[in-house]
Amino acid sequence: MKGRYVCLHTVTMAKEKLVKAITSMEEDFAKWYTDVCIKAELIDYSSVKGCMIIRPYGYAIWENIQKSMDALFKEKGHENVYMPMFIPESLLQKEKDHVEGFAPEVAWVTHGGEEPLEERLCVRPTSETLFCDHFKNIVHSYRDLPKLYNQWCSVVRWEKTTRPFLRSREFLWQEGHTLHATREEAEAETIQQLNVYAKFAEEYLAMPVIKGVKTAKERFAGAEDTYTIEALMHDGKALQSGTSHFFGDGFARAFDITFTDKNNQPQYPFQTSWGTTTRLIGAVIMTHGDDSGLVLPPMIAPIQAVVVPIATHKEGVLEKANEVYARLNAVCRAKIDDSEQSPGWKFAEYEMKGVPLRIELGPKDIENGVCVAVRRDNGEKTVVSLDELETKIPELLKAVQDGLYNKALARREEMTYDAHNLEEMVDIAENKPGFIRAMWCGDRECEDRLKEVAGVTSRCIPLESQETLRETCVCCGKPAKNMLYWGKAY
Repeated sequence: MKGRYVCLHTVTMAKEKLVKAITSMEEDFAKWYTDVCIKAELIDYSSVKGCMIIRPYGYAIWENIQKSMDALFKEKGHENVYMPMFIPESLLQKEKDHVEGFAPEVAWVTHGGEEPLEERLCVRPTSETLFCDHFKNIVHSYRDLPKLYNQWCSVVRWEKTTRPFLRSREFLWQEGHTLHATREEAEAETIQQLNVYAKFAEEYLAMPVIKGVKTAKERFAGAEDTYTIEALMHDGKALQSGTSHFFGDGFARAFDITFTDKNNQPQYPFQTSWGTTTRLIGAVIMTHGDDSGLVLPPMIAPIQAVVVPIATHKEGVLEKANEVYARLNAVCRAKIDDSEQSPGWKFAEYEMKGVPLRIELGPKDIENGVCVAVRRDNGEKTVVSLDELETKIPELLKAVQDGLYNKALARREEMTYDAHNLEEMVDIAENKPGFIRAMWCGDRECEDRLKEVAGVTSRCIPLESQETLRETCVCCGKPAKNMLYWGKAY
């Protein structure tokens, strides 16, 4: 036991040093977030201003997100395609509202080699126009519909203020683009994909979300309706974590996409678009992280369990640790750290990287036929019989996943407030970070005024809870139409 005591003492010292290396989130949340991104080796800064390098550990998280989400898309019948990264200016100009919405963020290519181009090329900020140009060529009959496409790629938006994962000039994402014979089919697709995003956020990222529809002001450029999932971060700010757009037949008319229906009559199809980005990694950091670094949900963690052998100089320890690692690797994503670093250093390192379970194995443990599993989410230790590894470790991983979700949900509920008048709205916005529920008359003027006087934006009109808090608008006192979630946001 003396050896185990020395190791735990070392861990305590290492933790203290580690915490000093990461700014406390209570002291400076923005600095804490950047510290975690850098020190957990998720990103590095690039010589290209506003762009980030996603390091292997950060990219491994994105790969797990991509793999799981892609499977959910394919379950719904979607196929992956790839479009060019350049869009001719004339093509972009075909949908007026769309181009106006993106104009301030567009990056342009004007030369090919040393020769000026005959027409400027936009580096894609999104690909609606390219998909429309393609759909026009391949859709002719109702038999060609629906088209259920998805693309994994990078896009460029010339942001003025950037932050790792949350907002950068180039970022990774997926964008779904579908085409349907009827309005009803397209509307159903829009809601279906919103529900897929909500399922992924809650079941994979352990991140509770509010599903809702955006106001006209916050709607995607060119869309008839934009639906969103909104999550609440640790600092009380909202994060839009996925959007699904119903376009109606506006893009089809702009690009002259038509098909003949069953009665041999020409019709315009109806279109949807939906997307999520690498900002989901930022969402995970800010939802679950703590002052020691990352806390990763097991479903998307690159390493779900790390085996740390104790007293590796003792006979049989490394051999047994490798045996445990091999068995764990059959039931989860496991790693063994048999390096020469001290156990305390290793404990602190994997705590910073958010590994859900740490498996400690020393001479006394081996003698007793057990190991010690330590949960990253709450530090709880469980003695696990080596005979039960394959059943107990998956159970513990599920407990971590569920624990993270429940903790985040409880925090969101504690940080959700109701405002009944403008004075209350301003007071809550200034003194209580979180979501604010309040009634709204539907007028853009009130939406703008609330941003001006309270610093909040409309997050969404919730789909699943249209509770009437009072009969009048929180801003102007006129009859209210909807209850909205408001808040300060990233």
